[in-house]
Amino acid sequence: MNKRFFWMISMLVIAAMTACSSDDASIDDSSSSNDNNAATTSTAEDVLSKVTSNGDITTFNIDINKASLSEALTIDENDDDYIENTSFASTITVTFSTSGAATVEGDDSGIIKINGNDVIATNETGKVIKYVLTGTTNDGFFKLYSTKKQAIVLNGVKITNPDGAAINNQSKKRTFIVLEEGTNNYLADGTKYTDAVDDEDMKACFFSEGQLIFSGKGYLEVDGNCKAGIRSDDYVRILPQTNIFVDSSSGNGIRGNDAVIITGGVININVTGTADKGISTDGYFQVDGGRTTILTSGGYEYDEDDADYTACAGVKADSLITINNGILNIKSTGTGGKGLNCDDKININGGEIHIITTGKRQKDNSGSVSPKGIKADGDITIKGGYIQVRCSGTGDGTEGIESKGELTIDGGTIESYCYDDAINCAGNLNINNGYLYARSTNNDGIDANMNLYINGGVVIAEGGGGAECGIDAAERYSAFINGGTVIAVGGGMQGISSQSKQASIAVSASTGLTIGLISGSTAILAYTTPSSNTGNSLLISSPSLKSGSTYTLRAGSMLSGGSKFYNLQTGCTIGNGSQSVDVTASNTISGSMGGGGHW
Repeated sequence: MNKRFFWMISMLVIAAMTACSSDDASIDDSSSSNDNNAATTSTAEDVLSKVTSNGDITTFNIDINKASLSEALTIDENDDDYIENTSFASTITVTFSTSGAATVEGDDSGIIKINGNDVIATNETGKVIKYVLTGTTNDGFFKLYSTKKQAIVLNGVKITNPDGAAINNQSKKRTFIVLEEGTNNYLADGTKYTDAVDDEDMKACFFSEGQLIFSGKGYLEVDGNCKAGIRSDDYVRILPQTNIFVDSSSGNGIRGNDAVIITGGVININVTGTADKGISTDGYFQVDGGRTTILTSGGYEYDEDDADYTACAGVKADSLITINNGILNIKSTGTGGKGLNCDDKININGGEIHIITTGKRQKDNSGSVSPKGIKADGDITIKGGYIQVRCSGTGDGTEGIESKGELTIDGGTIESYCYDDAINCAGNLNINNGYLYARSTNNDGIDANMNLYINGGVVIAEGGGGAECGIDAAERYSAFINGGTVIAVGGGMQGISSQSKQASIAVSASTGLTIGLISGSTAILAYTTPSSNTGNSLLISSPSLKSGSTYTLRAGSMLSGGSKFYNLQTGCTIGNGSQSVDVTASNTISGSMGGGGHW
């Protein structure tokens, strides 16, 4: 689908089209009149501003972006994760060296022990201490023991430890990591951990037993060569104004056992190891701001515990995933690679999510693994935001958005383009509001394995050829259209329940055909069918369709009267062929459209 075609469907199908007339026809805006969700697209201009910001759904790209964001930092006086709410008894400065041993200042209690550039801090004073690390070493580390919380300030420090972690925090208390403003900081581990102590964990280049809270306006680069880049056996939280890049070749990028929380900041993660994850947690993952970009490119492997294959993922959470705000970009290029992967529920309330997967499905006698853009073993609920998903790999199961439970869309702008189902759920699928574009080149655009309910919003669903449908409910279940503007095209046609509250029109339409639906002198909507990888079955539903009324379908190869499809001007006309259709009491009527815009 080229960008011009996408603008065509996204702008013209919106029932709130403005300033278009055919023989002075007006545009009906009834389908968006009940849109009270601020996060939901309600006008053509709103859609355009979002769609064009990141490119066409088939061509947009994702790459590492280290550019800083302009972010405000609001201190929550009731939140202990803000360092501003903590008082420190003293400050100790450690300066690493490439020409001699590290040096220390401000250590009046003998907390620091130095062996070359191997630095160990043991705080048994009962005081809360701030450690400032600066200087450079190619063979050293900083290790910390404490019964109290502490801060580690990275002030232009560069630590490489060829034998283990660069920073190893054995304290189970909260640890503030402050990136000093205007500084560049670098941490790297070795390819083997010979520094490891038998009764201690050392699971990452930057490892902590306790919480890790990152703040400050500096820059941190972490080069993980053996295990994870950054890991806490508690949780990891990143606050606004930070800038962090994790490059991990043999482990996850960032892992927090209990949670990973992104409150703000710029986070870039590049993971190349087999089946590794950009961000991983046994608990929950939450994004409230900032810009997070994750690239994964590793292959797949067999998981003995699950007795199946496993692959890379941008984000893998065992518990809840919640996106409230901010920007999340994920690109996964390996076989079976996923974007968002959750063992429980996913809630998307706002922000922007852009996901690309390019890998194909792997299946043999040992198991299978399939690429997914967004996948949850529980329910998925979308209330707002802007979501782009493209899965360009092939094979069954290569799906854009998949819920193993129920899927509910209450608002937002969603675009999903893939080989298999663009939208799929194991339970009921409810679309109540928002803008949804779902395109599958080989299966159903929208597929519910139970009932499908469309109650509002704008829904454009394009399936493949053959028996594939634009919208599809499971056998023995039904599809209901109770509101909204709906266009569905595919090789097959889903029957719409007679209990639906809104009328619909079912016709046969040639590929690459521009169609206008008109009521008297009022243009209701215009749409161009896909030019390839689809069928001829077309379903149209709109709040403007009334049972017992007659409407006109016009078809042609183009729309005239405006330089751009999404910006129709007064006097635009639709096509060169027309057919009158009646909406009967059964809510659905049938007709046919042949090739070339004629009937």
